[in-house]
Amino acid sequence: MRSYEKCQIDSALPITRVATETEKAMLAPNSGRRMELPGFEPRFVDFPDYIFRITDDIWHKRDLDYIANCYAEDCIIHTQTQTGVKPSTRSVIDATAATLESFPDRRLDADNVIWSCDPHPDGDVFYSSHRITSKMTNLGPSEFGPATGRKVRVTTFADTIARENDIFEEWLVRDYGAMVKQMGFDPKSVGCSLAKVDKAKGLSIHADHAPNRESMDHHGAVVETSSEKIILSLLESGWSDQSVYDYRARGDYPYAESLYGPDQVSESRTQWLEGLSNIRFRADHICEVPYLGNAVDVALRWSMTADHSG
Repeated sequence: MRSYEKCQIDSALPITRVATETEKAMLAPNSGRRMELPGFEPRFVDFPDYIFRITDDIWHKRDLDYIANCYAEDCIIHTQTQTGVKPSTRSVIDATAATLESFPDRRLDADNVIWSCDPHPDGDVFYSSHRITSKMTNLGPSEFGPATGRKVRVTTFADTIARENDIFEEWLVRDYGAMVKQMGFDPKSVGCSLAKVDKAKGLSIHADHAPNRESMDHHGAVVETSSEKIILSLLESGWSDQSVYDYRARGDYPYAESLYGPDQVSESRTQWLEGLSNIRFRADHICEVPYLGNAVDVALRWSMTADHSG
């Protein structure tokens, strides 16, 4: 993995820091490459700029056809319900259009983009972890039910790997529990209804994730920095090591639950691990970028496997 400093090619042009820069500045960056981006469109000054502006092009400018310019035709997509799917670019465009029919005013506002440049058998690739806040109004029918007219705010994480202007693998996680509750539906009822639809289609989350469970013994992410080691030790403790949390630690959890302090965070972790045994964690990817002062932002994509025993 190449560090932030090693990727920067001109100290007079700092690489975009999405967490601390204004939207206005990021939509109209000063011209000039700030890092090497072989094969990317000349308009992008660095990789976080690429992530920020393709999102703006697609979701805010509604240029859905641009999806074909930045997603590989054989892009692998992982979601909460399916993993390793290779939808066509046309189907991704159609799914985006359907979402906008349900939520015509939907925005994808970038809270942060944490990234790295990683070695790959076919040449270096760029990895991003994009934290997004989406605000929208449910004005059309959706997979969850009829239009409700209610306003929704939900957190999404999109991790991607890209090369030469094309995203070729993506992991998507969205707080659907919060989304469904804010729309006025019962999450359990909606979940059961969607599960029946999947079952009728022959889909099985358990079977779909079987390869992931089998791969848990493989080596995980390479940890290089002191900050990354702290996050890895926290993962290995099952997120229960309170000693690494500051007393002001804040956590955002499913159903838009906001927690404060190590006591609340630890209690929440204990609750959702109850009833599970033979728990194993693996760090799949980790990277960091500078924040403010000496602080850094770290992004960790991780996997867990366990037996449901109670």
